Amino acid sequence: MDNPLNFLCGYVALIGKPNTGKSTLMNALVGEKLSITAKRPQTTRHQILGIKTTSEYQCIFVDTPGIHQDQKKAINRYMNRAATSMLTDVDLICVLLDVRNFNGDDEQVLKKVENRENVILVLNKIDQINNKQQLLPLMEKISGLAPNIEMIPVSALKEENLDSLMSQIRGRLPEGVPHFPADQLTDKPMRFIVAEIVREKLFRILTQELPYSITVNVEHYKTEKDLVRISASIWVERKSQKGIIIGRGGSLLKKIGTEARGDIEQLVDQKVYLQLWVKVREGWSDDERSLAAFGYSHD
Repeated sequence: MDNPLNFLCGYVALIGKPNTGKSTLMNALVGEKLSITAKRPQTTRHQILGIKTTSEYQCIFVDTPGIHQDQKKAINRYMNRAATSMLTDVDLICVLLDVRNFNGDDEQVLKKVENRENVILVLNKIDQINNKQQLLPLMEKISGLAPNIEMIPVSALKEENLDSLMSQIRGRLPEGVPHFPADQLTDKPMRFIVAEIVREKLFRILTQELPYSITVNVEHYKTEKDLVRISASIWVERKSQKGIIIGRGGSLLKKIGTEARGDIEQLVDQKVYLQLWVKVREGWSDDERSLAAFGYSHD
């Protein structure tokens, strides 16, 4: 890709407490479903790049896990490191705040970006309040905690006011050459995206029954002439959880596989053969060696 005069390129971190809509926002801004979403906190566990390239700029969004105060388990400590490790390296930080539920956890996130000039506060989920006048007291409160920081109300889900947000983001990108090819949408390989798609289906189909101590590992991914063959393992921490995921007569596991296969086929534009296995590794989410084996690295 040639670099036109005055081309802009920069990294934009999306941070916030769990369930503020970071992944939904990144997918909407990039225009592709790259990060999984569910109505559950802590759906995102890794940093994921979403790359938006136009003739004038390349904006590299960094979707991050929700920042939370519970540090007891190793996986929680990993997710907090993943959420905050890049803050000194990005060109802009967008802090997402849920307008229906601003609390002490949000205030802790705001403290992480105080004294930084490269911050925008994104007040998300405005579609879920009846009267926009309700925003004014909240905006006054936030302004007292984070003075002189731009606030932009949006709905990532309904794509409301995203043009204004994107205009503000674009205006803060530095000049520079593009870091990725114009047609590249993410930094993650298909194996990673497949694992995330399967995990999203687990969240959505099993809802309240789903244990958080679950991860997905793609063990085999092969592209043939007319078919992509994939084999993936769903790892849980207890034998009782295995039964929940499989369901009576294997019905739930079959439904998970069918829905995941449909999403994967849309992405790869090819027929997919997907095999899913459910396996048990006790205590994996609180064991550093198991986390490393499942791709939860410290970098």
